[in-house]
Amino acid sequence: MSRISLKRTAKVLRRARRVRARIFGTAARPRLTVKRSSRFIYAQLIDDEKRMTLASASDLGSEKKGKPVERAAVIGKRLAEQALKLGVDKVVFDRGSYRYHGRVAALADGAREGGLKF
Repeated sequence: MSRISLKRTAKVLRRARRVRARIFGTAARPRLTVKRSSRFIYAQLIDDEKRMTLASASDLGSEKKGKPVERAAVIGKRLAEQALKLGVDKVVFDRGSYRYHGRVAALADGAREGGLKF
């Protein structure tokens, strides 16, 4: 790896650690974490006390219809539906190392529309 990519990786890890230092998910209020790649977006509800994933959603297996921001909003709504079935209506949003912008913000807005409270 080149020096530049090592610096970039270190910055990403530092940013994610800084965000996650303040966030902790419980069974009553799990952590909604986001993973974003260049093609897909993934979201999970995690109970950090039990170290367990409660629900997850992604656009990996679905048809790629619409723009990535629109697909992210659908994933947020789908995750909110799963959470409400589990009896969870409040979550802590964990954006990881990503800025609250674009697909990450659309996923959060979709989850809010689905009934989750941050």
